[in-house]
Amino acid sequence: MKRYRLIALDLDGTTLTDEKTLSPATKEWIGKAMDAGIHVIFSTGRGVQTAGGFREELGLQTPMVFLNGADLWRTPTEHYKRHLFLRDDIVRLHKLAMEADAHYWGYSIESLSSRKNWTDAHFDENWMKFGMSHPDPVVLKQLRETVKEWGFEVTHSHVTNMEISLLGVTKESGVREVCDMLDISMDEVIAMGDSRNDYFLLKAAGLGVAMGNAEDEIKEMADAQTATNQEDGVALAIQKYIFGIDAPTKVML
Repeated sequence: MKRYRLIALDLDGTTLTDEKTLSPATKEWIGKAMDAGIHVIFSTGRGVQTAGGFREELGLQTPMVFLNGADLWRTPTEHYKRHLFLRDDIVRLHKLAMEADAHYWGYSIESLSSRKNWTDAHFDENWMKFGMSHPDPVVLKQLRETVKEWGFEVTHSHVTNMEISLLGVTKESGVREVCDMLDISMDEVIAMGDSRNDYFLLKAAGLGVAMGNAEDEIKEMADAQTATNQEDGVALAIQKYIFGIDAPTKVML
């Protein structure tokens, strides 16, 4: 069995249940992987503001990839790198969202803010990620195309939203930087995810595992498929690919 040294986990729709919790089985098998010397990291669209509690719950001291690669940490207390928008970028993205009557939100160093609490003071913060959502798929498609034409990285974690970063900033780029920190090759990485923002990472990893609840595009390109996030898919994949336990995982290798 191939030896993997790092597990990169998406959170929502992957490691977390639909209730946004860590199941007992998921916590148990992540702990077993850590005890076996495997580096377990998050590769999530969430920021430290909303993902830090799960890191603490799992006792992870490893590097972390937050905000789809825009915010990287060596340890829970040691920051490594940020990829920041220019102020004019945020002004333009905010204007686009307002003109389309879209919901919007963003992560800055200073805050996690959204349309509900946005003030002009937010334009002066240091932004790493900006997001929009719209219930009309035609409008959302137009928004995505416009932002791509402006030269930004555009992906999504749900079919009704879009997540915007600087061009070239992705979960893959973030995990590659973590691998450089730890002297690990991408071929030694297992990555698990369910959405478009996981695509490039799953493709680049030594083993890309799609959740049973993943988007069809992710299932089609992944190396393997595990159970859903509601069925302890992460725990089952760890059992199979780290410990060689023949768990009931659907494999497409």
